Amino acid sequence: MHFTKMHGLGNDYLYVYGEVPENISELSKKLSDRHFGAGSDGMIYICRSDHADFSMRIFNADGSEAKMCGNGIRCVGKYVYEKGYTDKTELSIETLSGIRGLKLMLQGSHVTCVRVDMGTTEVSEDRILFLPGKEIRCTPVSVGNPHAVIFVPDAYRVPLSELGPQIEHHPAFPGGVNAEFVQVLSPECLRMRVWERGSGITKACGTGACASAAAAVNRGLCRTGEPILVILDGGTLEITVREDGRVLMSGPAETVYEGETVG
Repeated sequence: MHFTKMHGLGNDYLYVYGEVPENISELSKKLSDRHFGAGSDGMIYICRSDHADFSMRIFNADGSEAKMCGNGIRCVGKYVYEKGYTDKTELSIETLSGIRGLKLMLQGSHVTCVRVDMGTTEVSEDRILFLPGKEIRCTPVSVGNPHAVIFVPDAYRVPLSELGPQIEHHPAFPGGVNAEFVQVLSPECLRMRVWERGSGITKACGTGACASAAAAVNRGLCRTGEPILVILDGGTLEITVREDGRVLMSGPAETVYEGETVG
């Protein structure tokens, strides 16, 4: 099997063009292992679609399937364009969270940046999570997948490996949840760190950045219709939350290497 390793701000996946195999859960766990496999946050399959230009399916490092991945969908746009599957610079991609629109920014024949219409977010009322020895206030946000946004005074000091799994598997979120810890640097800039459902600590999370910006706008900490820079461990995304609730995300996509599985 041929695969391409790509990343969006360090959120890395193994990309395959073709039909999803029956043993995908086992395969994703095996190849995602950073010591005994290729090493990634999971696998993304790019397939044909009857409803859009292409479809994508996302499988986490633990073998579970995700509905949406903001960093992953940008890499899908780069993949299909640079490999010659399309010559369009405006694409529609079918996901388990619905169809998303992409606009590819080019430098010569290479895609350097992708803007994604992430659809409408749903920001719910704050909830108090009771964790061992502490209480945490979070803002639940849906970006087609579930997020718990926690505003903190210093994102660098958050014990991600401790709090991340406690929040991911909290009874308040029966299907699990992505946890974002967000520090407001200014009305135009957020600092975010993330624990991703099914993958753990990652360098970046595109849907998490959108959820964080939407929660900040909902609280009046950032402004509607204006670009918000979200600084992640792997780099920076630009997020705009429009008046109608739709969210636009812009950021890079990079190819790391091509590979073949053996054995």
